[in-house]
Amino acid sequence: MIPFLIVSAQIAVRALGRNRLRTALTMLGVVIGVAAVIAMVALGTGARGSVETSLKSAGTNIIQVSAGNFTRGGESMNIASGLGAATTLTQDDAAAIRGIAGVQTVAGGVRNRAFAKSAHRQYFTQIRGVEPALADIHGWEWLGGRFEGGANQAVMGRAASRELFGEGFDPVGDRVTIGDREFEVSGYFRTNDTDMDETVFVPLAAGQAMVKIGHLHTITVAVEQAGEASRVAAEITDLLRERHRRGRQAATVTGLGGNQLPGGGASADDFTVKTQAAANVTKGLYTSVAAFALANMPKLDEVTLQEMSSTLSRAGSTMTALLGSIAAISLIVGGIGIMNIMLVSVTERTKEIGIRLAVGARRRDVMVQFLVEAMVMSLIGGVIGVGLGLATSRGLTAVLDWPTEVSPVTVAAAFGIAALVGIVFGYYPARRASRLDPIESLRYE
Repeated sequence: MIPFLIVSAQIAVRALGRNRLRTALTMLGVVIGVAAVIAMVALGTGARGSVETSLKSAGTNIIQVSAGNFTRGGESMNIASGLGAATTLTQDDAAAIRGIAGVQTVAGGVRNRAFAKSAHRQYFTQIRGVEPALADIHGWEWLGGRFEGGANQAVMGRAASRELFGEGFDPVGDRVTIGDREFEVSGYFRTNDTDMDETVFVPLAAGQAMVKIGHLHTITVAVEQAGEASRVAAEITDLLRERHRRGRQAATVTGLGGNQLPGGGASADDFTVKTQAAANVTKGLYTSVAAFALANMPKLDEVTLQEMSSTLSRAGSTMTALLGSIAAISLIVGGIGIMNIMLVSVTERTKEIGIRLAVGARRRDVMVQFLVEAMVMSLIGGVIGVGLGLATSRGLTAVLDWPTEVSPVTVAAAFGIAALVGIVFGYYPARRASRLDPIESLRYE
């Protein structure tokens, strides 16, 4: 069967080559259809990815674990305060947190404030030693370079870059000195977080060496689903209490994290755990107001953020499906063109079909021959359409600054659809050719 298909394909190529202009115009519908499918799905997928990045930037899926337990103004609510920073938060704690169900990414970090110096300027700002995964957790938009995590490489926010190198200057490849150590700038980024925008980030080991510590100040955690942030935060709290042997009996005020224990009866936690949403809601509020607000919104993360992320995700999926459906119409039009030209081909080759049937060809062989011809035409159009679709996607990104994302699955699906179009729309002409009467066909002029 396979040799027969190969021979049929060769015959099909020769038959299509006899009328190249007609064949090219017929394939044009398939080319445009496949290109449209790839470009439209790429637009939809890119938009959905952009929404996910925006959600990351907003911190809807982020949990912040900090060493120590301090709550400014907690005395008025009989909440433990002034306990200071602890030295018990470690990389082993970060590794243990990675094992919690629903945790996507974990990045340890340390903080310091120091002068960062470029060739002509210096800037007193926050210096953070972090792991490269922090960039993905917060969805930084890279303006140049990347955070590769090399021992003497640093990245910074756009505001820090402006202070050190000037407005509009690309700092990638330049050097900054922090303390007695020199770093090469490997990237700079844009973010909505003002603090991060003004910060210089160095590898975690370098940051620990600067402040001469081996423990961590923070562990930043990204969860897979924004609506699970509260649940994961509670599990992190239980895990760290067990690891730090502080007991499970300490009570907490929802969202503030740490051991905010009225009465002081139990031992205090040596860490705090806050969801980003809770931190944003209480930012700038006095502790008594913050505690009251969170007590009346116990499921802030679970409800509000889950609804927001789910709605945006559904909107992205609907947009992708809508754009793909519109593009599929072009494929249907292309398929109708193939059917039309194949019917013309059957009419033109009626005598040829009669000769084949007269010399012993089976009706099935004639049908397969015309099906293969339709498929060859469709597949050639599909290959050209895939190339055009990829070029169109890149062009849209470059010209309109619109994010696009083309996956191998999309390319394979578009190519498969092109083959299916050839089979579906080529079936009727092929069947019609196979059912011709040999005698009548031989008489046809």
